[in-house]
Amino acid sequence: MNTTLEKEIITGYKTGTSRFLHDVINGLSAKEKYLQSKYFYDAKGDKLFQKIMACPEYYLTKCEMEIFSKQTNELASTLTKFLDEFDVVELGAGDASKSIHLLDELLKYKFDFKYYPIDISNNVIKYLEQNLAGQLPSLQMQGLNGEYFPMLSELKKISGKVKVVLFLGSNIGNVPLEEAQAFCSALRSNLSVGDLALIGFDLKKDPAVILNAYNDRTGYTRDFNLNLLHRINDELGADFKIENFKHVPHYNPNTGACRSYLESLVEHKVLVDQKVFSFAKGEKLDMEISQKYSVTQTDELANSSGFIPLKHFYDTKRWFLDAVWQCI
Repeated sequence: MNTTLEKEIITGYKTGTSRFLHDVINGLSAKEKYLQSKYFYDAKGDKLFQKIMACPEYYLTKCEMEIFSKQTNELASTLTKFLDEFDVVELGAGDASKSIHLLDELLKYKFDFKYYPIDISNNVIKYLEQNLAGQLPSLQMQGLNGEYFPMLSELKKISGKVKVVLFLGSNIGNVPLEEAQAFCSALRSNLSVGDLALIGFDLKKDPAVILNAYNDRTGYTRDFNLNLLHRINDELGADFKIENFKHVPHYNPNTGACRSYLESLVEHKVLVDQKVFSFAKGEKLDMEISQKYSVTQTDELANSSGFIPLKHFYDTKRWFLDAVWQCI
C-alpha cells in the first residue's frame, strides 16, 4: 500500500478530479503498483460496500453492531462520564447504522451534543442529512464532506466543545501497521486534552475466518475492487479492460495484514491521461490493506500517540474491539 498515505492525510490535499488523477498516476508509476482505497467510494462503490457488509462472511459489521446495540448504555455512560456538553464526530460515517444506537441513547438521556459526520463521499453525507432527521428528529447534525483531518480542523473553527470522535468499522485497519502510529498521532494533534476517541479494531483470529471476509461467495468484494477500475475509466478517460484482472485476497497471520490485490491475467498496457502503464502477466495491483490487531497492540498504539486507553468493549466472540481512548 502507498507510503505517501500518511503525508497525504496529515497535509490534507483536497479531493477532486485533479487529485484523483494525480494519485492514480502516482500509484501506477510505483515499482509495486497500487491504488488508494479511499477512491472506492463513488455512488456504485457505496452500494457495493453496503452489500459486502450484509454478506454472511463479513463478520466485522455484525460484531461491532452487536457492541453498539447490546452495550449501548455502557458505551454512552463511558463517553459522557466527565462531559456535560460535547460534539460527536464520526470519521467515515457511512450509513451510521451502528452509531445511530449511541446517538439515540444520548438523545434519550438528553445530553447536550451535536453530531458531525465526516465522509469523503458526498453521497454518504446527503444520505445522512436526508435520513437521520426522520429517524432521530431531535438530533442536531451538520455533515462535513471531505478528508478526516482537514474537516477536523474546520470543525475547530465551528465549535470549541469537547470532542467525542468515533472511528468505527476497523477503518484504522486501512492504514498500514507501520503508518498507524503516525495516523493516530495526527488524529491527536487535531484534538485537545480531555477529548475522547472510540476506535474500532478488528482483532487477530482464525486466518480462514479473516480471509473469507474478503473473498465472499457472492463476489461483492471482487466487484468492489474492480469498480475502482471502472471509475478510473469513467472519470479519467482511462482504458482499463476489467476482464484482464482478477481479485486476489491474501492474509498474513504473523503480521496481521490482510491485503486485496487485482492480479493481471495477461500481459497488457493501460492508458491513463496519455501515459502508458505496462502490466506483466501475474503482476499484482495493491488495492487495500485491512490490518488486524492484538489487544496489546491497540493499547500500545494509544500510549505511543498521545492517548490513554480507558475502556475495551468486545463482542461475545471477542473478534472485534471498540477501544475508548482519551487525549492526554
